[in-house]
Amino acid sequence: VSIGIDLVVAGLAERLAQEVPRSIHGNATIQRAKVYIEAHLSDTTLDPPQLAAAVGVSLRRLQELFHERGRHISDYIWGRRLETAAKRLSDPACAHVSIGVLAYGCGFSSQAHFARRFKDRYGISPREHRQTHRQKVQSVASAFGFSSSPAE
Repeated sequence: VSIGIDLVVAGLAERLAQEVPRSIHGNATIQRAKVYIEAHLSDTTLDPPQLAAAVGVSLRRLQELFHERGRHISDYIWGRRLETAAKRLSDPACAHVSIGVLAYGCGFSSQAHFARRFKDRYGISPREHRQTHRQKVQSVASAFGFSSSPAE
């Protein structure tokens, strides 16, 4: 009987442990990590060990915190780089910036690596993405009576 009670108690304890909300310290660490990533996105050397050191936890602990949230640290970093690059490619204010310079500014060490990762994520090349958004802006502008050609 005692063994049965111990098994039930152990099962309940395990179930309760799974339902306990994430620790406040863990959430704060993740938030600090995300802020650091945003501030250092253009750093081509940004990697999980550097990030862990910057937020003051071991690499293993940081990996655990990201895994609890269903992510890998490096996947999160690359995702943020790609999202930032996609926004910049879509931004008319960045239309004069070459794709290579834009890629480097988002932390990619080469334009080829950037193009490969971008296409894997979005299904089109960075150039196609930029052209698609440029056409959308021009369509909206002409719908409102604005010309995309310089004033004479």
